[in-house]
Amino acid sequence: MTSTDPEAAHGPAPVVNALPGEPVPYYLASGEGLRYETDGQLWTVIARGVDTGGLFDAAFVLGPRAAGTPFHSLPSHQHSYYVFDGSAQFWLPGQSRVLVPGDSIHVPEGTPVAYRMLTHMTRLLFFSAPSGALDPLVNSGREVERHVYSPGATITGRTPPLAGARVHDIPRAAARDVQDEGLPDGAEGYVLRSRTGDRRGWPDAVNSYLARGRNTGGRYVAVNTLAAPQPYIIRHFHQRHTENFLCLSGRIWLWANGKEVLLTSGDFLHAPAGTVHSFAISAHNTQMLGLLTSDVFEPFFDVTGVATDDHVHTEGLIDPSVVTDGIRHNPDLDLVVVSDPLRGGQASVP
Repeated sequence: MTSTDPEAAHGPAPVVNALPGEPVPYYLASGEGLRYETDGQLWTVIARGVDTGGLFDAAFVLGPRAAGTPFHSLPSHQHSYYVFDGSAQFWLPGQSRVLVPGDSIHVPEGTPVAYRMLTHMTRLLFFSAPSGALDPLVNSGREVERHVYSPGATITGRTPPLAGARVHDIPRAAARDVQDEGLPDGAEGYVLRSRTGDRRGWPDAVNSYLARGRNTGGRYVAVNTLAAPQPYIIRHFHQRHTENFLCLSGRIWLWANGKEVLLTSGDFLHAPAGTVHSFAISAHNTQMLGLLTSDVFEPFFDVTGVATDDHVHTEGLIDPSVVTDGIRHNPDLDLVVVSDPLRGGQASVP
């Protein structure tokens, strides 16, 4: 950890409610982005390679009951689906699960996967690294203005609009109710239930690894944070990785390069390397999904937290010095502190 002058570190303020077309900070309110409708599903693209420096792309997929895909694989992309609203049945070869909000599935390159939405207005988050998986969609010229899929659209279950997608003729197994609470030792397809994974206690919060570098070929780390209200953490930036914040529920104040924005459910902020940022939690039981590319920052949550088998935090249990001592004793973390903590946040209005 090093320290620097906050004013010298400031870059451009985040672009608001638009994809920037270059790797700079940006914020998208829920439903904003580039929207395309295909096979009865509305894909809202929230990140492309031109926006992320080629690190990843991402989209929300909104659809009705019975919308889905056949078994397909991506030859060059590690990808994950997170169930945001509704429910969906997913298949990997020889297995199937019904996923509900908070559940996720993680798919290495070359591994076949299929899904079927089980409720109307089911919403999935698709995240893929490196970028390029969404190129056929964004280059199709079929952008739409609507924010919801068309009623009564024809659903064929055809191959999704993803780069290099290969269709596989694989039998679909019956769904099983399985714990699915642990991370595998390597890069293989797996399902993870909400509030599980490798968990680390923080003061009034718990961080759950949904995917570690060993599961994604080092391309990204995914962390779910469940937290009580708390003030801004210290302002900082990262030199070697990008941090992406998605509010799952509750309220998150996020300060980035001098601008403060409020994230509520479905809002997204992209903070590329060099972005000075901080966040505060202003609602009880707020949940945030952090997607970090690449995996260089993964050790941070291990050294600043306490291993726990609990699925929720215990308020007041963890001494805040655990975090500061972890940072102090691990100077090689990709963390550059630029100032004292911000004031306000959970009560202020930008």
